[in-house]
Amino acid sequence: MSSVLVVGGTSGIGLEFARSRAGNGDDVVLTGRDTQRAEAVAKEFGARGLALDLARPLEIAAALAGMGRVDHLVIAGVSRDDNKVTDYDIDAALRLVTLKLVGYTEVVHTLRGRLHDDSSIVLFGGQAKERPYPGATTVATVNAGVRGLMNSLAVELAPVRVNAVHPGVVGDSPYWQAKPEKVLATLRTETPTGRLAEMADVVDAVDFLLRNRSVNAVELTVDGGWLLG
Repeated sequence: MSSVLVVGGTSGIGLEFARSRAGNGDDVVLTGRDTQRAEAVAKEFGARGLALDLARPLEIAAALAGMGRVDHLVIAGVSRDDNKVTDYDIDAALRLVTLKLVGYTEVVHTLRGRLHDDSSIVLFGGQAKERPYPGATTVATVNAGVRGLMNSLAVELAPVRVNAVHPGVVGDSPYWQAKPEKVLATLRTETPTGRLAEMADVVDAVDFLLRNRSVNAVELTVDGGWLLG
């Protein structure tokens, strides 16, 4: 049995991963911004829930004070942001940059003494870094920054392994399920596999990055080859 912490585990892919690992018998702790929601979601499948807001990094150490040894750490917290240079929302940009780059780093900093030589970490990025769209000014920037964070952590924390996963369009995720079917159909035609990635595909990719002891400082794309379209 492994001890697994999923930061950002109350919805979407983070939740699916937490549920999967708990179902395999691991000791899972998940976090969300709201205490009651985190505890309620975790209770559904025998995990434990904690309140933690990545956008409030000064509070992260206190939030994780009760965590013990961590075998696997997945930082999946995200924030949807629609921000253009021509209509720039500085507050929204600061929140996302803080959440993804400072918040992610502070989680690792806080847990440094509870990681061990065989621990592994997976950071979540996204494909906006490779194919930005109008409104992705901050999203594309921070997801590209995940690469630098991954590399620097892999060097400093060695032999702890640090990898990153970059999902593309995940068709059954809450965000994409809310899109019109016409949009999803177009995206399928642009994907060489003829199907969109699913949350189960990303969960499997994260599992691979965590367990394979020779995979380190790797950015794994999960998009069915969509970037080739």
